[in-house]
Amino acid sequence: MTAIDIYIWPTPNAHKITIMLEETGLEYNVHWINIGAGDQFKPDFLKISPNNRMPAIVDHDGPDGMPISIFESGAILQYLGRKTGKYYPTDERQRVAVEEWLMWQMGGFGPMLGQAHHFRLYAPEQVPYGIKRYTDEAARLYGVLERKLAKTEYVAGDYSIADMSIIGWVKSHEGQGQNLDDFPNVKRWYALMMARDAVKRALLISPE
Repeated sequence: MTAIDIYIWPTPNAHKITIMLEETGLEYNVHWINIGAGDQFKPDFLKISPNNRMPAIVDHDGPDGMPISIFESGAILQYLGRKTGKYYPTDERQRVAVEEWLMWQMGGFGPMLGQAHHFRLYAPEQVPYGIKRYTDEAARLYGVLERKLAKTEYVAGDYSIADMSIIGWVKSHEGQGQNLDDFPNVKRWYALMMARDAVKRALLISPE
């Protein structure tokens, strides 16, 4: 099978894809998109990812045997799940549960935590309103996750792409102003995830 080309920079959204690739055993080649240097705006990358965001992939062994390019991390996870038959259930009720939490991460958890991280650590000037707003919203979202993980070992029941989509963001909890001691079920899940060999390997991948 031809290796999949992945276009990434070591961010939470990119970690989702490397974790999935490591878990499934698919071969892949890494192409670094240095977002600090503006690589995401180069014409060749925009052909693959028109929203100038990474990650993106090119699977040379696409559904019809022809190459296919995919952008948006959630869409990539779903595609790889269908391609391999792993970590993305075919049972409709189970699949809906996975998709609910995948969309929750993409629509709320990731964006809000990203804003908390930005205002707390990277904004050129301190904006107390922004810091409080997004730190509080991050805490609310961690509470949502906490209540879910009180009922299940993994986010959507069995280990799935939903867990892969969330772990990279939880890894940066301190920068978001969150203490996992306040969320014992999230802390338990976090330790479980970080102990997985594929997750360990994926998080070590870097330009250096």
